Amino acid sequence: MALQTAIPVSFEAYFPRGAFMVGEVEPVVKWSDDGERQGQDLDKNTGHPLWQVRVIDADPDARKGQNEVTVKISSITEPSAPPEAQGLPFRPVFFEGLSVTPYVKEGQGRPRVAFSLRAREMKPAPKQRSNE
Repeated sequence: MALQTAIPVSFEAYFPRGAFMVGEVEPVVKWSDDGERQGQDLDKNTGHPLWQVRVIDADPDARKGQNEVTVKISSITEPSAPPEAQGLPFRPVFFEGLSVTPYVKEGQGRPRVAFSLRAREMKPAPKQRSNE
């Protein structure tokens, strides 16, 4: 039987070296079957609007093309972006209630397994201790 729900995963397990938000928080667009924009998409479980952020995986061993992911957040209000890191365009970020949904991505070449990431909440990453 195929999985019917998302798989909960800890932030530390998915992003062992941390993660950085790039860009801005954006609404997830809902599209009709005929390709027309229909406003903002809603979470099927909560009914709350869906937001998305682009995230860079800080793991230096992440394979080319797999170090940037999109995380969707279900929230009544637009999530606040964490502050930038030392004037750089990167924002250290932490996700509460992270879950992964695997799916088969069709396209050019062979089908492959891809992952959709969802989070309950986005927060600034905790400060690193100086002795780590």
